[in-house]
Amino acid sequence: MCGIVGGARDRSPVVVVSAIGETTDRLVEALERAAAGEEPRALSALSRLRRDTERLVRDFFGEKTAAVEAEIAPYFDELSRMARAVAVLRSVPPAGRDHFLAHGEMAAVAVVSRALAARGLPAVEVDSREVLVTDDRFGRAQPDRDETERRVRERVRAVCGRGEIPVAAGFIGASHAGATTTLGRGGSDYTAALYAAALDAEAVEIWTDVDGMMTADPRIAPAARPIETISFEEASELAYFGARVLHPLTLAPAVEKGIPVRVKNSRRPDFPGTEIRASAASSAEPVRSIAFKKGIATVDVVTSRMLMESGFLRTLFEVFARCETPVDMVTTSEISVSVTVDDLTRLPEIRRDLERLAAVEVGRDRAIVCLVGSDIKFTPGIAARVFRTIEDVNVLMISQGASRRNVSFVIEERDVDEVVRRLHREFFENP
Repeated sequence: MCGIVGGARDRSPVVVVSAIGETTDRLVEALERAAAGEEPRALSALSRLRRDTERLVRDFFGEKTAAVEAEIAPYFDELSRMARAVAVLRSVPPAGRDHFLAHGEMAAVAVVSRALAARGLPAVEVDSREVLVTDDRFGRAQPDRDETERRVRERVRAVCGRGEIPVAAGFIGASHAGATTTLGRGGSDYTAALYAAALDAEAVEIWTDVDGMMTADPRIAPAARPIETISFEEASELAYFGARVLHPLTLAPAVEKGIPVRVKNSRRPDFPGTEIRASAASSAEPVRSIAFKKGIATVDVVTSRMLMESGFLRTLFEVFARCETPVDMVTTSEISVSVTVDDLTRLPEIRRDLERLAAVEVGRDRAIVCLVGSDIKFTPGIAARVFRTIEDVNVLMISQGASRRNVSFVIEERDVDEVVRRLHREFFENP
């Protein structure tokens, strides 16, 4: 990482970091233990995380370990205090959850800044809570783009102007009232794009542990290969429907400013990775990549009232709007509507409200599979190839036509791996 930043020194890099490794997952686990009243298990989880972080620090910094450990110690001390309080109350408000989880990124900023400085690079910590301004929807906060842009230009550009390297936390920000907020999982990519847009950067580089965006998840389809170039629209579809490299909102600020996004492997920095452009040449096959999203639910609404009431659909979707639950896919018939949702938090409330309108059936443990390509909608035979390949799999919903770039369908979650492997063979391995 230090070598990557050092190599970009003459381009005035701005570094946005995520929590180290699986820190956020482990913080979530500790917080859930505390909320269940399991204080010893919560504190034990935090102690293990602290030891693992300190081991990483010792391996990198050697004789300078003590100074770095002293800098990150307050973060872990506060996490333990918060866990004890949550264990007593047996609950944690959304604002408290965001404040708790933010410590992973804040500790990472301290470690990365020290690491860069140890390599002779003039790193300066930038507190994202003082720069990235959001609303107060804790857990999935939305940035105030105008105010954030003003602060980034004012504070971050000044650091770059002095020849220093800003290091900021991704994923976190603060509300107008100053409460710590988070952008949702994967929000560090989004933070980087917001900073880039504000600074009119030449590119956004997302450094991961894979060789770029792939034709499928290589853990499921071992023959998956990197995609050299892809359009913003295709990449956005893949991100939204489950591609793990990018956060679904990452591309929006870059698209608006025409800033290219490069996805590269930090372990193989010389590998070209994937470049995401405003437009990309068509690939040999009509399908550019296959994505999937697990853990969704289908909601089927059936009523004969749809035949008579022109405003029925509006009433139905107002239920999802009130519950702040986005809908991924929609299919309709004369007397029924089926939708998918990936946020199940308020599903019981949604079901209760919908049952005042119609008969409702909820299916869990579902998954969306999505094939993305620049002109899928206008390529004859795509649907035939897809469903012939998986003809023995029960398909619960199908969507094609809303976007010219994808064909999507819903299946049982247990069938996802086999379906993705078969489709990858059909479109990429035996074209």
